[in-house]
Amino acid sequence: MVRTADRFRESGIRMLTGHCVEQIDPAAQKVTGSGPGRPFQIPYDRLLIATGAAPIRPQKPGFDLPGVVVVKTLEDARAVKTYLQQKAVRKALIIGMGYVAMEMTEALRFRHVDVAMVKPGARLLPWLDARLADRVREELTAHQVELHTGFSVDRIEHGGDRLQVIGTDGQKLAVDMVIVAVGVRPNSALAAQAGLELGPAQSIAVDRWMCTSDRLIYAAGDCADAYHVVTGKKAWIPLALRANRSGWAVADHLCGRPVSLQGVAGTGVFRLFELEVARTGLIAIEAERAGFEPAAVTITARSRGHAQSGSAQVLAHLIGDKRSGRLLGAQVVGREGAALRINAAAVALHAGMTVEQFSQCDLAYAPPFGPTWDPLLVAANQLLKKLG
Repeated sequence: MVRTADRFRESGIRMLTGHCVEQIDPAAQKVTGSGPGRPFQIPYDRLLIATGAAPIRPQKPGFDLPGVVVVKTLEDARAVKTYLQQKAVRKALIIGMGYVAMEMTEALRFRHVDVAMVKPGARLLPWLDARLADRVREELTAHQVELHTGFSVDRIEHGGDRLQVIGTDGQKLAVDMVIVAVGVRPNSALAAQAGLELGPAQSIAVDRWMCTSDRLIYAAGDCADAYHVVTGKKAWIPLALRANRSGWAVADHLCGRPVSLQGVAGTGVFRLFELEVARTGLIAIEAERAGFEPAAVTITARSRGHAQSGSAQVLAHLIGDKRSGRLLGAQVVGREGAALRINAAAVALHAGMTVEQFSQCDLAYAPPFGPTWDPLLVAANQLLKKLG
């Protein structure tokens, strides 16, 4: 916790822990719910819904067994740590292969726990370019992580002192612990019940000032949608910076300083052992759905200047629009210099730059930090050839 409940109370904020809001009444401008021993009712002039998102737990047999956990909150992480301390966990299964799944894989391997990963789809990271995804697969394999793509879990059963994870095709995996990391969904039930408009993935629809369809009600954080800076359309991309920024925006608005948020580019990054994986903007299929005519290029470069010790391979992938020449997305994978390089591309997306404009950016150069031509600039120059 960044701030405890007592810190809020010291600031003069009336914080009611152990209370659950069960209904929002926009007509009467009040919320009702239950607290310790009795119901409560609180009127409002303005209301902020910041209910976040909840991890998805499939409604299948065995997903409620001891040793089957989801990871979203600090308490979830503590539960995993306690289970590892109390049980002889030799092998863990992770259902899912997204950001959280990758980070949990690293954490478990550092504790010398064998790890297997499963997902129904055929591709490891479908949003990542194939060459870059292969590099991620190599990193997992190098750390003895089992990968089972095309594995759809049917149920989980007790098998002696272990758990049996059974696929729809009858395949069985015996493990000591199962971590469910198949994504999250917005906590928007209260908003829907109150008649507020919902957006993508049933998130709460908001405008650029974080107002909902009721002008007296705001929504911020992972429960709310956003505008995508590339497409201009609504999207639900629950990431930390947007959640924080939208909360700040509501506070500013309520204090008489209306703040308009441009939107999100979907910039994300994770570390996997020694590998850095980053992305921003659209992938090819998303670009096509948004009405663009995408062209893409993937290049291999180095993280440091020629002959500089410690240099590592960097894979960079860029996507542009053939009709407008606009930069649409970027991805970078490498052992160093990948994570923060994505920020340059993210800024270019927010600025609506073309690939040619991006290729002319004056990026920093010194041999310890990168080659004369930054990998993203090399990729931009190569992409220009495909855009004509």
